[in-house]
Amino acid sequence: MLIVGIDPGTLHLGWGVIRTEGTKLVHVDHGIIHTNPDDELARRLVTIDDGLEEMLREHRPEQGAVEALFFAKDAQAAAKLGHARGVALLRLVRAGVSIHEYPPARVKRALAGNGQADKHQVGMMVKTVLGLREVPGVDASDALAVAITHARVAKFDETLRAGGVKLR
Repeated sequence: MLIVGIDPGTLHLGWGVIRTEGTKLVHVDHGIIHTNPDDELARRLVTIDDGLEEMLREHRPEQGAVEALFFAKDAQAAAKLGHARGVALLRLVRAGVSIHEYPPARVKRALAGNGQADKHQVGMMVKTVLGLREVPGVDASDALAVAITHARVAKFDETLRAGGVKLR
């Protein structure tokens, strides 16, 4: 299974692609879509959409995992983040990719065992789990963490179903 993880942002949107091979997780690629901070929001969203379209065309993932919204103190920042998430969700649906969403605390807990883990801890775990030489940039590292979280949840769900447990 090929999974893309997305860490939404209007200035820097991280993405990471992994492949599952049995119980092993394999790093495929990762990157960050950078937008021009001087551009109006609508122009930045187009840049994000174009970058995601190119990445999806190149990698053709089957599943997508997107970091869910969290409640920030700054309502305007949360609204902008919501716009970036919306572009990502729309682009994934148009590419025929199934979508799964995970709150930041669940991603941190899945990688570092602590829902309050800092970005450095999560990045180090991404490096370790995927056997990377170095920690990717923070936005790409967060995106890979979301993809890893989904791979683990999907494997757990598959194991439960194989044991005859009905989910949802």
